[in-house]
Amino acid sequence: MRWLDRIPLVWLVVLALWMAVAPITPEPHLIEKLRMLGQGTLSRPLDIFDLFIHAMPLVLLVLRLWRRLMATRAGAGES
Repeated sequence: MRWLDRIPLVWLVVLALWMAVAPITPEPHLIEKLRMLGQGTLSRPLDIFDLFIHAMPLVLLVLRLWRRLMATRAGAGES
């Protein structure tokens, strides 16, 4: 997953925040799709794809930060 480490963290944060709140009105798609998932009404392929598209930058950001934390801990453990 070195490709993930090459993405600038600033741009990943911006993309994740932007996709999490887009569109702002009437309601962000991520919130809407997560509510549909919780209610069991997320069944249309377009809705599932929409959830995937809006959540993926957040997932990548979490993975990137986790990898960074593990690399820092591994580096500190060697000293």
